[in-house]
Amino acid sequence: MNIKVISMNVGRALLVSALFMFLSMVVSVLNGMDSAFGTLAISFIITFIFGAFPFIFVRQSPAISVRDGFLIIVLSWLLSFIFGMLPYVLWGGEFSLVNAWFESVSGYTTTGSTILTDIERLPKSLLFWRSSTHFIGGLGVVVFLLLVLPTASPFRFKLTNIEQSSLSREGYRYRSMSTVYVMVSVYVGISLLTGISLVLAGMSPFDAVNHAFSIVSTGGFSTRNLSISYYDSLPINIIVTFFMLLSSLHYGLIFAVFATRSLRPLTQSPVIRYYLGSIVAATVLIAISLRLYGGYDGWSSSITDSFFQVCSYVTTTGFGMSDNAGWPFSSGIIILFMALQCGCSGSTSGGLKADRVYIVLKAVIRQVRTSLHPSSVTQIKAGRHYISDRDAVAVLLYMILYFAVIIVGIFLLVLCGVDILSAVSGAVSSMGNVGPGLGSIGSLGTFAYQPAAAKIIYSIGLILGRLEIYPVLVVFTMMFKRDK
Repeated sequence: MNIKVISMNVGRALLVSALFMFLSMVVSVLNGMDSAFGTLAISFIITFIFGAFPFIFVRQSPAISVRDGFLIIVLSWLLSFIFGMLPYVLWGGEFSLVNAWFESVSGYTTTGSTILTDIERLPKSLLFWRSSTHFIGGLGVVVFLLLVLPTASPFRFKLTNIEQSSLSREGYRYRSMSTVYVMVSVYVGISLLTGISLVLAGMSPFDAVNHAFSIVSTGGFSTRNLSISYYDSLPINIIVTFFMLLSSLHYGLIFAVFATRSLRPLTQSPVIRYYLGSIVAATVLIAISLRLYGGYDGWSSSITDSFFQVCSYVTTTGFGMSDNAGWPFSSGIIILFMALQCGCSGSTSGGLKADRVYIVLKAVIRQVRTSLHPSSVTQIKAGRHYISDRDAVAVLLYMILYFAVIIVGIFLLVLCGVDILSAVSGAVSSMGNVGPGLGSIGSLGTFAYQPAAAKIIYSIGLILGRLEIYPVLVVFTMMFKRDK
């Protein structure tokens, strides 16, 4: 383990956070030096010093081993969480130590769960910092890290493969360096388009920037207590919904659309077709449930609320347009399934990913056909690509591990005194980086009243979900494994 190399590259990740802390200070100055300026200044200085300190001792960046790479990934995230909570802790208010940790983890993992009961009480600079953690975490601290790694680094390709699952490269193949710039180009492009569109729709520039950060990262932090419902605007709802969906699609395919000037990369992708089809099906089923059992008087409002809520959960953005706390049980079950599946690989959304669910469904169909026709030889096919049995088994094993973590989380949450509805939906939401759950932690709810121990458990789920479990397990294995 090369301590100097690890500290240098983790330092680069911290400098990214320091940069956005500085930008938050600028926002404070533009708003007449609001109450968070001092806390942001102190946080910036501390984070910058720790981020820049390794560069004093390491002049060059040597080659990075696989072991060092995994440690860089995990430590970059963990230290970003710790330093990211400094502005909250120093500012005070509702931010106890546990609450500040939860809010920081929720921000960087692009989850959007919050402990705040009065978001609008925060100064604008702190709101900007809060949204900035979404923007940083959207592509991952590691992807930002890749941009500043030496071009000649042989580990660049390995880091990219770790940060993105292998499934994310099924639809659109490109070299490692291109991957980074494609992801960043699409990410920044969607951010700009979202912000401009929201301003044109009537949202203030400050709110538009913050919500653009949340939308493109599929995060969900809002500057308003009532989230998107505060604006009560059909154009804003349409814009938010469209860019939420766009941000949950594979960035490589989005780039291919612009590169080829054709929608064929999207329309020809079986995963995209399945993903959009699942959204339509969930919307219809929930709309029927709301119309018949949810107290909705007309089909228009039931379909509108259903569609927005489905998109919000499946993209893991987590914005609220209506309070789903009073929705029928059947609607909650469908919402939970969408919170399990979530968006596509190669996007900023969390969860199992539609890719994995699609492959497992194809594997089940193949098994049924094999049972009916034992002599036939069939393969799992996704579009023009064949999925090997080895890859299918790997996907299935990951899903089993994913559900195992959720079950353990539910058990621990119940032990902490959390009600069963909040425990189940909260565990699912945390692992999927969705944000809201059901009941008291629903679309317009808050985690403020959850026990402190439960917030720690939720945050562990947020981290495991964002890192997709395996990198954390690898690091733990490295820590306890003795070299022979």
